[in-house]
Amino acid sequence: MKPYAAVAVAVLATGASSFVAVPQQQTRQVDLGRSLDDALSPSGRVSPLLMGRAAAVRAATKGKTDAKKAKVNAYYGKKIIMAVKQGGSPDPVANRQLAELIKAAKNNSVPVDNINRAIKRATEKDAGDFSESKFEAYGFGGASLIINVLSDNPNRSTADVKSAVNKNNGKLAESGSVLFMYDLKGKVEIPSEVDEEELLMAAIDAGVDDMELVDGDEEGTSIVYTDPKETSLLFDAVKSMGLEEGSKMSLSHVSKAPVECSEEDFEKNMKIIDALEDLDDVDSVEHNMSN
Repeated sequence: MKPYAAVAVAVLATGASSFVAVPQQQTRQVDLGRSLDDALSPSGRVSPLLMGRAAAVRAATKGKTDAKKAKVNAYYGKKIIMAVKQGGSPDPVANRQLAELIKAAKNNSVPVDNINRAIKRATEKDAGDFSESKFEAYGFGGASLIINVLSDNPNRSTADVKSAVNKNNGKLAESGSVLFMYDLKGKVEIPSEVDEEELLMAAIDAGVDDMELVDGDEEGTSIVYTDPKETSLLFDAVKSMGLEEGSKMSLSHVSKAPVECSEEDFEKNMKIIDALEDLDDVDSVEHNMSN
């Protein structure tokens, strides 16, 4: 009977582990930086270790994507409840603020069922009174943070934000001490590369006076900034180019003076951001790091 070596494959998304039995003479250490050909086993198949790591990376990526989508859905749900209560009507024809929010929610791929549930929830007597607030904080290496909160319990959200920042050795800042270093802009995220000249013509046709096209956070994606008041018009321009699917619009604080942190400081700052984004009351965290 041939001896076997157990190769452990950690599944990041679930924290579980599985084990694959591989003949010992075929067990090889796989360098993920080498070519796929080098990672093949003698039989010509991809080694179980490489397959396991690839699956783990895919699972982790899917987990982050799902969490981000859930944040977006929850954000618009709370905003819709606010709009119904403030506008005094669940009818978007009579409530302009609600109509604009429904449009924005659909543009950000929020399911119609979620929108309808939020409207219905807003008419119930025990529906919470949501309010928006911002916290400002300092991280490491010159990094600053803007923490956007939408909550029906300000005392809880304040305590949770303070705890997340302090436990990760960040420092809460006084109101206004960070915000002045940012510009508020309309933001449209597009999951593909965009021809700048074509986009410019579409934007002009839609009535947009000013725009800035930059590379997105992920390879092969794009971000377009504009005046906050023209965000919806810019999104209409993107739709006219056939790029509506997967595109999202929002308002975003953009740093006037981005900083590049060391790798160590960047990791520390991301620990603060991750801890904040895990909070239900925190909708987003914006920062000035360029790396």
